[in-house]
Amino acid sequence: MVLAGCTQAQLQGYLPGDPDTTNHTSRIMGLWVTSWIVLLAVGVTTWALVIWAAVVFRRRRGQTGLPVQLRYNLPVEIFYTIVPLILVLGFFAFTARDQAEIEADPGNPDVKVEVFGKRWAWDFNYLNENVYSAGVQATELETTDGVDNDALPVLYLPVDKKVEIDIESRDVIHSFWVIDFLYKKDMIPGKTNHMYFTPTKIGTYQGKCAELCGEYHSLMLFQVKVVSQDDYDAYIDAQRAAGFEGRLGAEYNTNTNLPGTGAVDHSEEG
Repeated sequence: MVLAGCTQAQLQGYLPGDPDTTNHTSRIMGLWVTSWIVLLAVGVTTWALVIWAAVVFRRRRGQTGLPVQLRYNLPVEIFYTIVPLILVLGFFAFTARDQAEIEADPGNPDVKVEVFGKRWAWDFNYLNENVYSAGVQATELETTDGVDNDALPVLYLPVDKKVEIDIESRDVIHSFWVIDFLYKKDMIPGKTNHMYFTPTKIGTYQGKCAELCGEYHSLMLFQVKVVSQDDYDAYIDAQRAAGFEGRLGAEYNTNTNLPGTGAVDHSEEG
């Protein structure tokens, strides 16, 4: 009866989105919720043992002195050594299994996007179509508690298509995080990281930088619009017609210490 009364938010461990947002979100929710169920069982067992010991071995009226002192209890010590080891190995095994599945390159992406993080906005290069979108920092609204969502950088993706995102930084460490996708990846200067997924539900999803990157980190926002293939094609055509053809590459990086920028290497001096 208690389980039947749970809301959908409770059943998915209060995680945002739903299991059908991408091909990975159901797996991530399953790992999260199962982990909390196991941890709850451990907590209840621990609380029960603590209360049992406090009640059973309490000092009775008329008792004086200390109880008999025991140096060790071998069965108990084996129990509290083996059980935590099994729990840790179990958590590691299931996490490693799911992470390997999420990080695996399925090959032959339908859409390949290059994302550059920059203080404090985003550039999106649609590599297959050879068009781009240059983002600007979010604008705080003075009259309301929030930002102008209509002016945020937008990443368009077609629904039910395999997506590969190449993630890079123009300056400092950022982190690419689409909240409802339940996964994020660091953007490290001089290194390209990758994300692979298939968006399975049409909608607009909020994204942000998840790594403290400077004064306006909180305004480094963007949106992901998962749309039909026709709407995606229409957006690409509109970008091309507006003159946004080509690629905003590493030549716009502001970190002059990155490889290939002509910076002097002092590591071998002296």
